[in-house]
Amino acid sequence: MKIAVSSQNQTQVTGHLGRCQKFWIYDVEDNTIQGKKPLQITKDQSFHESSPKDSHPLDTVQVLISGGMGRGLARRLESKGIQPLITPETDLDAAVIAYLAGTLATLTPEEHHQREHGDDPDHHHGNGHPDPA
Repeated sequence: MKIAVSSQNQTQVTGHLGRCQKFWIYDVEDNTIQGKKPLQITKDQSFHESSPKDSHPLDTVQVLISGGMGRGLARRLESKGIQPLITPETDLDAAVIAYLAGTLATLTPEEHHQREHGDDPDHHHGNGHPDPA
């Protein structure tokens, strides 16, 4: 099994998965981490820039852990057979170990957005939510 973790700074789990270009790929066998290696993709390969119809360097992973992603990107990953996970955990190894133990704290895309942005009516992403009246 392969687990990808978004890590733009290469030291912590980072959010904004759509624009992330740096990941750690963990090789796991029998629920044990066998090794990890960095993967850097181009801006054109980032989820924000690439098409869901195109093959992607992360298509070979089974799980993708990130600090944040939108509902659309989560659905895109699921359609490719990749389990998307959003976690407040920032330690790379701890996140993967917790996932393997079944104890990783996770958030839904909506919970993540609420934690990051709250109810600020001036914060808009063009995400289909109606403007407050």
